[in-house]
Amino acid sequence: MKYIFFGTPEFAATVLEKLINAGYIPEAVVCNPDEPVGRKQVFTSPPVKVLADKNKISILQPEKLRGNSEFLNQLKNLKPDLAIVAAYGKILPKEILEIPRLRQGFGGQAKRGFINIHGSLLPRYRGASPIQSAVLNGDKETGITIMKVDEEMDYGPIISNVKIQISKGDTYESLSQKLAISGAELLIKIIPDYISGKIKPIEQDHSKATYTKIIKKEDGKINWSKSAQEIERMTRAFYPWPTAWTRVNLPPYGGSPEGRQILKLLKIIEAEILNKNRHKIGEVFITENNQPAVKCGKYSLVIKKLQLEGGKILSAKEFLNGHKDFIGSVLE
Repeated sequence: MKYIFFGTPEFAATVLEKLINAGYIPEAVVCNPDEPVGRKQVFTSPPVKVLADKNKISILQPEKLRGNSEFLNQLKNLKPDLAIVAAYGKILPKEILEIPRLRQGFGGQAKRGFINIHGSLLPRYRGASPIQSAVLNGDKETGITIMKVDEEMDYGPIISNVKIQISKGDTYESLSQKLAISGAELLIKIIPDYISGKIKPIEQDHSKATYTKIIKKEDGKINWSKSAQEIERMTRAFYPWPTAWTRVNLPPYGGSPEGRQILKLLKIIEAEILNKNRHKIGEVFITENNQPAVKCGKYSLVIKKLQLEGGKILSAKEFLNGHKDFIGSVLE
């Protein structure tokens, strides 16, 4: 079987590595172009490209898909039987979706097209952020769906799925890794039966569809009027990006003789819920266990790890050693 792999981030790289280790080596991988990363804006290759390069697999990184005749011809020349998509990040136009067909020896010319590994139990959580949405909503379980790709977003018939339990401390990062591994294992298991035509995809119940959005940095801004439970979920759903963040007025590190304060962005990396309702909303106070906590709309949030703009991730104790004025401040 000849196939092309479409994917970009770590989730896709985990799936691709499992496929390679199982003997399913793609003719080529298609991923997004290199992007500037960090404060120094260093151009960095996406995880799928790094893995493909390591395994000497051909790499394609088109800026756009629609109307890109050069890229279209490159795909056609590969003559794939199938294409596998995992968190690619671009909408696939019809002219690309029609490329893969099975050759003689693989069931004649029956079309197998594109199949996608999606991080939810469809039709729930269609769209760009199914994993974050499951954590934000406090779901106890989610899953992986393998589906046929058509021109509508996450609309195609379901080939197979598997449920995954969400642990109490799961972040986007940890849950994404669990889903990627389970998705790859399920895909490896069902590919032979799908190719042979033994699996018949089942239409989704579109009346039950729910949708997610593209996550932006602003989505991580904390509204302290929300409950501690909601904000704690944000710290997990948005780690490692964009993180749950707020702003704080603090003197420069080590204090300032002029009493000057600086408004800085503060990332809340890890937190837990505290059943306390005193203090005003957004106020930082010290708990009986000498830990910083913030009053929320309902209950409070104990801060375990945090990161001040331009600094490293620190434990709350380490942070307080250099910023004693943090206690009593009001977060914005």
